[in-house]
Amino acid sequence: MEHVTLGRSDLRVSKICLGTMTFGEQVGQDLAHQLLSSAVEQGINFIDTAEMYAVPARAATYGATEAIIGEWFARKPGMRSKVVLATKVAGPVRGYDWIRNASPNLTADDIVAACEASLQRLQTDVIDLYQIHWPVRHVPMFGGLSYDPAKDNPGLSGIHEQLEGLGRLVKAGKVRHVGVSNETAYGVCEFVHLAEQHGLPRIATVQNPYCLVNRVLEMGLDEAMHRHEVSLLAYSPLGFGALTGKYDAQGIADPAKPGRLAIFDSLKKQRWAREDTLAAARRYNALAVAHGLTPTQMALAWCYTRWQTASTIIGVTTQAQLDENIKAWGMVLSPELVMQIDQIRWQMRDPAQ
Repeated sequence: MEHVTLGRSDLRVSKICLGTMTFGEQVGQDLAHQLLSSAVEQGINFIDTAEMYAVPARAATYGATEAIIGEWFARKPGMRSKVVLATKVAGPVRGYDWIRNASPNLTADDIVAACEASLQRLQTDVIDLYQIHWPVRHVPMFGGLSYDPAKDNPGLSGIHEQLEGLGRLVKAGKVRHVGVSNETAYGVCEFVHLAEQHGLPRIATVQNPYCLVNRVLEMGLDEAMHRHEVSLLAYSPLGFGALTGKYDAQGIADPAKPGRLAIFDSLKKQRWAREDTLAAARRYNALAVAHGLTPTQMALAWCYTRWQTASTIIGVTTQAQLDENIKAWGMVLSPELVMQIDQIRWQMRDPAQ
């Protein structure tokens, strides 16, 4: 497994990261521990989680994923030192009244308190990469299409205050490096500039969606990240399962299917379940088969080998899925296939934006 240094940090991570949002919902603790151990055995040293996980978010499973990982550390002495651990503080939790009483804000004190709680659940003294899950300010994310200045709220905490909260954690030795998620090109530049101006922690990473049905970051965000030496952690490389082929025949109508989009009603309203997203996915999946590949192999090989990607976050619910995703590492798509992928993108753009 190849390794890469994240941004200007000293974090050296595998090019595949194990995402854990299914742990505590679709994946019970025993299987989660098996998957974590297997991932490490197969060369993955990077684990990503978040305070709001498991997904879909609900009060009963808030913090469950971190707690499962913490118990794994407790049961596997020495494993903590083998992995780079990343987690996230939720942004303004619109509608999630079990997280900070559904506050529309995220203050420096909120960041510090959330980190303290994550450290306890994770049963560790330090988090290697602590990320803001999504911005406080209004931005088009999670399916939003455009920025609307009318939705700005100048009374909320700004980037400078958030960096100050992160800085307190770094200074206290509770966080080694910081990052952001679901960010824009403006946000990346502002986080970098304010950190350098005020001597605060510099973001090492941005965790954003990047896959065949969502290549929005190629329209400016990738340049900002490249020029500021901020690394991409690509999430949803399989488009929440749409790029595996599991929904090709009947869409998401069959609840007997094991995929999240079929099981959870709340996810059926998201960008990954849009009909235009599923239609584009069917095109890509058919292209993979025509070239003698599984849809999963093609989608992952594409993401693994993009210059924009530092590490790709995979999410699994079975050992077979984990093995398949890791085995896709090292595959190289032919120039002809990459050109055909780009042709589909030109026709169907980014339906899961």
